[in-house]
Parts: sequence; C-alpha cells; structure tokens
Amino acid sequence: MPDLSNFPPRKRPVLVVLHQERSSPGRVGQILESMGHALDIRRPVLGDPLPATLAHHAGAVVFGGPMSANDDEPYIRDEVDWLAVPLRENRPFLGICLGAQMLVRQLGGRVFGHSDGWTEIGWYPLNATQAGTALMPWPDMVYQFHREGFDLPSGATLLATGHHYENQAFRYADNAWGIQFHGELTLAMMHRWVVHGAHRFELPGAQVGSLHLHGRLLHDAALRLWMTAFLERVFHED
Repeated sequence: MPDLSNFPPRKRPVLVVLHQERSSPGRVGQILESMGHALDIRRPVLGDPLPATLAHHAGAVVFGGPMSANDDEPYIRDEVDWLAVPLRENRPFLGICLGAQMLVRQLGGRVFGHSDGWTEIGWYPLNATQAGTALMPWPDMVYQFHREGFDLPSGATLLATGHHYENQAFRYADNAWGIQFHGELTLAMMHRWVVHGAHRFELPGAQVGSLHLHGRLLHDAALRLWMTAFLERVFHED
C-alpha cells in the first residue's frame, strides 16, 4: 500500500472500496480526481485491507456490488464493522447502493427485499424530501440496479424517496451519506451492466436493457450534474 502520510491535507486521497475485480469507480472517480484527489482503491473481497484510520484520507466511498449487506461472508461483516471508523472520526463518507446498505447495517437498521418481490433495475423517479430540497436540487430520474432496500436508520435524515423502495438517500450526522441509486456509471459501464446483468431483467419491476440505454440519453445529463454537485458537498473543504 502507498505511504499516505505525505499528502498535503487538501490533496489527500479518497479511499475507494470496490466489490469485484472488474469494478470501477467510474464517473465518481473521475469527479474526485478533477477535484484534486487521488484514489486509493481497495477490494476487500480480494484480500485488500482497510485502514485503521482515515486520518490520511480525505474520506471514503463504498460502492455497490451483486452481494448483499446481509451476507455472512467475512469480508462483508468486516466492511460493515469498519464503517465505525468514518463515523467515529467524523470523516466524509458516501455509500452507494450496497455501500449505503452497509452503512444502514452499521447504524443498526435493516436491509431487506420488497415484500412483493419488486426490483428497481433501470431508470425510476426520485422525489426529494423537504430536507433534501433545502440541501440542493435533485434529479427527477435516477439509475437503479438493486433488489434490496433499507430502513431509515435512527437519527438519520431522509433526503429523497422512491416508489417501490421509499428510502433512496439519507444523511447521518454531518459526514455520512447513503444513496440507493447509481450516479457513477459511464456509458461503457452501463453497457457492461446491461450485458452482464441481462438475466436480472426478468425480475418484477425490472426494465429491459434497451430502456436502460434510452433512459441514459434522456436523464443522464441531469444525474451527472447532480453527482458532481453532491460529491463537492460530501467532500467539501473547510
């Protein structure tokens, strides 16, 4: 692992946690790099350790994956436990999809599937709450790829809601954020997801692959602008 102690405070890297060998931080990584941050990418599923402290990082982003936050795999349990580090140290943290669900587990909430088996795979409406609207403008449509949702953790503020899965975005304390949807996909990533995830398009509520790509033409520009503004808020510099 690189020596992280020599980074200037405003140029410290962001810890990026991915869950598959071929996974990429995509647009989120590009935005963070444009903000001046290096990326310290780790894959615990492949044996990479997570740091005991984030003192040498600007914060952390935990991405999604096909596994569940309820899985009994050691690396899943270890990641959920590790989220106590950014919470304890008040370091900027963003959980995306699985990452948000892991944060919910760390905070004592439940992660579970829809009672009627509905999924959200494709583009779906997003509704900002009053608290979310006061924070920033939100996109009307977002890209989803999940079949589990979560309770709103005790003490968290709900920022955005959806239809089949009500809790879509939340903030906990001053530093920790969770979003159920995906704003990180580049066009190449979406093509890969549509190909490799095609078997999931038969699930209740899922959209066929052509609608994923057509929806991108209609909705991705607003989602990209939001993702940029959101990351600037999460990883703001005092």
